[in-house]
Amino acid sequence: MDSFHPAAPFVIVLVVVIVLVLLRSIRIANEWQRAVVLRLGRFAGVRGPGLYLLIPVLDRVAQVVDMRIQTTTITAEQALTRDTVAVGVDAIVFWQVENAEHVAIRIANYREAIERVAQTSLREMIGATDLSRLLSDRKSADERLRVTISEKTESWGVRARSVEIKDVVIPRELQDAMSRQAQAEREKDARVTLASAEREIASQVLAAAAIYGSDPIALKLRQMNLLYEMNKDRGATVLIPTDMASSLGGAIAMVEALGQKT
Repeated sequence: MDSFHPAAPFVIVLVVVIVLVLLRSIRIANEWQRAVVLRLGRFAGVRGPGLYLLIPVLDRVAQVVDMRIQTTTITAEQALTRDTVAVGVDAIVFWQVENAEHVAIRIANYREAIERVAQTSLREMIGATDLSRLLSDRKSADERLRVTISEKTESWGVRARSVEIKDVVIPRELQDAMSRQAQAEREKDARVTLASAEREIASQVLAAAAIYGSDPIALKLRQMNLLYEMNKDRGATVLIPTDMASSLGGAIAMVEALGQKT
């Protein structure tokens, strides 16, 4: 019969305690996660990704921070532009945590703070921009808004990667006025183009008139060509001007005389 060792229960309890301690000490962080660890209430470091250990009782995870790019939708309704036009603007902010320690220690709720900062920055940008520039140059407005948000959140360990303005809503009466203005501008451009074409045509006509005026033969050839073009598809009687008729009559008389001699 085997003898029972009095230290066996203690060893079993000790093994169980060690196993439980190890289970509570071993932690795993995903590739995109960082764990901010405090030791006795003080910052002890950032752990992850992968496997990391905590000292029981002494260490605790203050916050697990997602390091991936996040998006926040912001809206500004009835915001006044620099030229005092009330507009509504929708935008998306793409931001990312760059310093997990600052995010966990320097600010209580960084997600809410980013949304508030982006909201106020959007209104500031609208107030400093004319409506025409906001509508025509959105890329510049996006960049200015991104820089403004990054300057405010950089001390928290967060940086705005990009900002995209989705839509700019203006009052309906202003839309009608802008539509009429755009139509007037198009009509103006069309009339300017037509006048330019008329000037070019007039200059060419003057050049042709100078040529015909200096060379009567060229003028007669042009007249004959016009008669041909007018009557090539239809048989019609055309009254020829006197000088052209006399010249043509002389030519016909010469042809007839040659025919009689022949």
